[in-house]
Amino acid sequence: MATNLPLLKFLFFLFFSSLGTSHAQYIKPGDTLISSFTRRLLDSPNGRFNLDVMSVAKSNYTYLGVFLVLSNRTAQCIWHLRQGIPSANGSDEVILENKDGALRIRRQGGIPITLCSFATNKTIATLLDSGNFVFNEVYSNGSTKRVLWQSFDHLDDQLIPGIKLGVNHKTGQNWSLTSWLTSDTPIPGAFTLEWDPKGHELVIKHRGVVHWKSGVLRDNQFENISPHLTSMYDFNVVSNGDEESFSLKYKNQSLPQTWWILSPTGQLVEDSINGKVLIAGEHNCYGYNTDGGCQRWNQPECRHNDGTVDFKSGVFTDIEDHFYTTPNTNLSTSDCKVSCWNNCSCVAFYSLYENATGCKFWTNMTNFILDDSSRSERLYIITPETSNSANPNNITPKASQSGKSKWIWIGIVIAIAFVTFSCIMCYCCLLRKRKVVLQGHNKTTEEIELRNLMISNRFDDVNEFPNDGKNGSDITIFSYECIKVATNNFSLENKLGEGGFGPVYMGTLLTSQQIAIKRLSRNSGQGIIEFKNELILISKLQHMNLVKLLGCCIFGEERMLVYEYMPNKSLDYFLFDSNQSKLLDWKKRFNIVEGIAQGLIYLHKYSRLKVIHRDLKASNILLDQSMNPKISDFGMARIFKQNEMEANTNRIVGTYGYMSPEYAMEGVFSMKSDVYSFGVLMLEIVSGRKNNSFYDDKHALNLVGYAWDLWQEGKGLELVDPTIRESCVEYQVLRCIHVGLLCVEDGAIDRPTMLDMLSMLTNESTQLPLPKKPVFSIGRKSIVANIPNKEPEVYTVNDLSITDMDPR
Repeated sequence: MATNLPLLKFLFFLFFSSLGTSHAQYIKPGDTLISSFTRRLLDSPNGRFNLDVMSVAKSNYTYLGVFLVLSNRTAQCIWHLRQGIPSANGSDEVILENKDGALRIRRQGGIPITLCSFATNKTIATLLDSGNFVFNEVYSNGSTKRVLWQSFDHLDDQLIPGIKLGVNHKTGQNWSLTSWLTSDTPIPGAFTLEWDPKGHELVIKHRGVVHWKSGVLRDNQFENISPHLTSMYDFNVVSNGDEESFSLKYKNQSLPQTWWILSPTGQLVEDSINGKVLIAGEHNCYGYNTDGGCQRWNQPECRHNDGTVDFKSGVFTDIEDHFYTTPNTNLSTSDCKVSCWNNCSCVAFYSLYENATGCKFWTNMTNFILDDSSRSERLYIITPETSNSANPNNITPKASQSGKSKWIWIGIVIAIAFVTFSCIMCYCCLLRKRKVVLQGHNKTTEEIELRNLMISNRFDDVNEFPNDGKNGSDITIFSYECIKVATNNFSLENKLGEGGFGPVYMGTLLTSQQIAIKRLSRNSGQGIIEFKNELILISKLQHMNLVKLLGCCIFGEERMLVYEYMPNKSLDYFLFDSNQSKLLDWKKRFNIVEGIAQGLIYLHKYSRLKVIHRDLKASNILLDQSMNPKISDFGMARIFKQNEMEANTNRIVGTYGYMSPEYAMEGVFSMKSDVYSFGVLMLEIVSGRKNNSFYDDKHALNLVGYAWDLWQEGKGLELVDPTIRESCVEYQVLRCIHVGLLCVEDGAIDRPTMLDMLSMLTNESTQLPLPKKPVFSIGRKSIVANIPNKEPEVYTVNDLSITDMDPR
């Protein structure tokens, strides 16, 4: 089922600060606050949260809520009181009052709702900077004595920093998220998100039945949640006599505000001002599969281990006696799905009412016709897999059939099977004689080999990976139609750039996940070898500083690679632009250097393979939304055996300026080739200039030579990018230049390993050897004398984020 988040949460709330209305920050005993269209109830001291009311379309109720302040004079509801305030004739004003030790809310002239009542007048209600609305008993001096009531104890469907999941042993309070019934019905729905302290994991339940588990939380990472979705959080687990709880907080408070939502369909979604990302897909759990954290539960006899629910459009030409209804407005679409799944005669269902409640079930698909026109209905249809193909509607035959009828049907089935088998054999013979498939798409030998690679449990190129039960590679094969929809038919608006491999597009899947698609150009000098290479390598290498490959698409002559989308493009986009470079202060640049080093250390030493990248450069370093670096473009990478130190090739690939001398001139490459490229890249990060951007009338002098000359003269700080002069830490910058010059030494044996290099950078007590004169200084200028001002690429796969289409 598709993700359907509560849209009304974005439709409400406009600020009217321009009117000059003042807003309270607390409610003392005897105070009364009135909310109207131009007046909020409470503001938090830091101004990031407001307490106010919201109205729901097609509802007679108003709800008290806490709102997170967003841009564009709007706000996002992150909590609301489940009990609605009935609408009353006349005024739309809502009153919040602290009177006689009780906190109440009511409509003007309506019956009040009591949030908390206590036998004391020494109380105060306030909205904290965390977004928690609290009602406290206070001492005479105004300090808090105890909390009588708080919104964080009465959770909605959203998880923000400060909210806990778990149990309070002192009060018996259970903290769990509860979904809305539907996207526009804010009453408790079918799903809950809970913290299991015994299993040390998050759990999604449907009406009390466990449907999904996150897997054990270890080292700030869940087994069944992608690391790039949780990298911006620190998770806090408390286990003592007072409570067992789980909560999250942001690692970087300057990041865009995000929050987790438990949707009406049981999906856990990360929402932010930048869009939505699916964290967990409970809607794909059927009780027989365990993919992605899905759990098993008791199945009806007719649905042992197959079948899925698909969303289709169509009409029934004959509806007599083929449907029944359950007109219960407390049943959501997910409840209808469970009911239909547990009824062996049910083959389809949809919501009975416009607000997506109630159920209508179908028991026969014989007269159903697929139709995408506006007059058709949108149904959820149970589609059996191959094991049920002989009985597509999952209707159990009657046990009372006579033996004669049984044998008649067996004979018919045998006859049909024989005819079908004969037709298939004839069709296969025709296919062998034809080079073109009936759809008109060529199937080359290379493409067939690639398809075999995708379904194989072995990769001969990489010495046979252990089978992980996922049909060889961990990637997904996307359909061509899926990619076309995601990229709006490869529109120019979605195009990010173009490189050696071909154009790169941004796309959005139906799950709202953003992706980047590298499309092999027909005019590209690269092909199936590089395509296979990148598929094999990235799908098997998992590290936070390596770009994640999600899948591929093969359609006729089309070959595409699908990656996670990096919103901040590539490092060169920031580094070599006079305006964008100002966004990279020294702290961010040093973190980027460390991240790239960690990724290379993983490739060289700690991955299951020993991988030489061979094309490390600024445009192949992508930046996520937190400006964390991720190494991309593995089309030119080579795999080494664990005891292999270097190799030789007659095919020189990579980018001039980043190639080590022994590789550029002799074709010899090793881990030290990547070290050289890293040294050049580190000098570029410090200086903000390209390696080949130094020219004058007398001679060609690249960045490496320029840095060496400044170092020899004791003027290393003159290399620093002027935009970071004020933010840089001088000893760190000088250490980076020193280590960078060690990395670009002429002899590979003289360069440090990446592990030693990182220790040199981060450990001040490590003594650094003096660098030797690099190969591309003035004394060896002939090697680069003919290099043009723009980077020429000998042979390289395009960058995932590439460069801007506008010339710099």
